[in-house]
Amino acid sequence: MADSRSHFEELFQSYRSRTEDALAHWLPKAAIQPSRLHEAMRYAVLDGGKRVRPGLVYTTGAALGAAPDTLDGPACAVELIHAYSLVHDDLPAMDDDDLRRGKPTCHRAYDEGTAVLVGDALQSLAFFVLAHHSSPAVDCARRLEMVETLAMAAGSRGMAGGQAIDLAAVGTSLNLAELENMHIHKTGALIRASIRLGALSAPTADKEHLDGLDHFAKCIGLAFQVRDDILDVESSTETLGKIRGSDLARNKPTYPSLLGISEAKRIARELHEEAMRSIRGLDERAAPLRYLSAYIVGRER
Repeated sequence: MADSRSHFEELFQSYRSRTEDALAHWLPKAAIQPSRLHEAMRYAVLDGGKRVRPGLVYTTGAALGAAPDTLDGPACAVELIHAYSLVHDDLPAMDDDDLRRGKPTCHRAYDEGTAVLVGDALQSLAFFVLAHHSSPAVDCARRLEMVETLAMAAGSRGMAGGQAIDLAAVGTSLNLAELENMHIHKTGALIRASIRLGALSAPTADKEHLDGLDHFAKCIGLAFQVRDDILDVESSTETLGKIRGSDLARNKPTYPSLLGISEAKRIARELHEEAMRSIRGLDERAAPLRYLSAYIVGRER
């Protein structure tokens, strides 16, 4: 068991390294004008984060036979969208956070106007990467579907819509269905997109694969947010890399505040188990996906 865990940890570290290299390649160099904006973009994206979403792109694509270099572009694109969302979420008009990934948030390290532009530029760069990354295995129809997938996940019917629901919910009481709907959009949409991008990068992916993987993604997307809510209560600022208890301080609805810690943990476990059932038809190449789901419900940061 220890050998298997070590193997998976090495695999995901290799995916993190590939992601970091791809991001460093696509991000404009800080010396290029406007240099302050480009420096801030690199500050917000590089040398930090768990890279869970790129990991999902790589593990899904690998399970369906896609080569790693085919997956570098989609993995980079989805992480750029995630990074943009964090920069904007941290702004005073949103969550007004001071710390992200263990360092000052972008608007604290630079200024609020620059942080707005960083988010805007990272979002557009993500679609540039999807359009231009070199991958003979992905034809024009698949590439267009990937652009559509990421656009829907990032927009008003996905992540941005979830953030709007979240802002409106501060100080209010949500029931479980409303809370789940918020997180299906805010967190889950981009996680589902990550898995779909990985699958679309593989020429062998068919409708059965896509449907099973989409349900898997829905489950782990919710599990990720449940665990995030638990860690906001139980973990430390040093471990999280962001301010502990910030959701409670802002009176935001969360799974622990609605259900209690024990029930929130039970739901996370159930979501993991349902995710496992969704991909039981895949062979052992999907083992990293199973490991990643277990990591999501048990992570400490």
